[in-house]
Amino acid sequence: MTDSMITLAMAMAILRGVLLGIGIVAALAAALAWAVRTRRLAPFSAGARFSRRWIDPMLRPVERVIVRAGGHPASAPWWGLVAVAVAGALLLSLVQGGIGVAFEIQQAMGRPLGFVRLLASWAFGLLRLALIVRVVASWLPGWRSSRWIRWSFPLTEWMLRPLRRFVPTLGMVDITPLVAYFLLWIVQGLLHIP
Repeated sequence: MTDSMITLAMAMAILRGVLLGIGIVAALAAALAWAVRTRRLAPFSAGARFSRRWIDPMLRPVERVIVRAGGHPASAPWWGLVAVAVAGALLLSLVQGGIGVAFEIQQAMGRPLGFVRLLASWAFGLLRLALIVRVVASWLPGWRSSRWIRWSFPLTEWMLRPLRRFVPTLGMVDITPLVAYFLLWIVQGLLHIP
């Protein structure tokens, strides 16, 4: 292991510890706020005053969303805890992904045509992801027009349209995305792109 890898591993361990600590504090705060909101704790006790002064202002955005969705405001602390957990998981994933990309770029620079091969590998990965997103979107009515899904259609239609001429449908099921997925896999293997 190189020194930079050891340093990044230590930084990730520290980040995990910090996020775990934040999660524990958020869980304790959620339990306290929930106890105050459900009157399991005396409303004028020191804990209740602390909760109203410090925790409730942080929970107001979560509470607004819950109330608009028809939920009960007393559940806001637990949804806030879920938001903290999801944000922590996303942050860890982004940092690990960024480190992985940095190492891929570093390794690619040391090989002939390494950067071109890396970009080609990313392009194949993006096309496969777009195919998966497109298939999942076809199962969920109304999602095709979602801005989170729309990007997958222009990325994949150029390869699916010609395949539809040759690949028959199985009843109501269009299997061209599956065929395209395997064709991408085969082409990537033939080009020896990792």
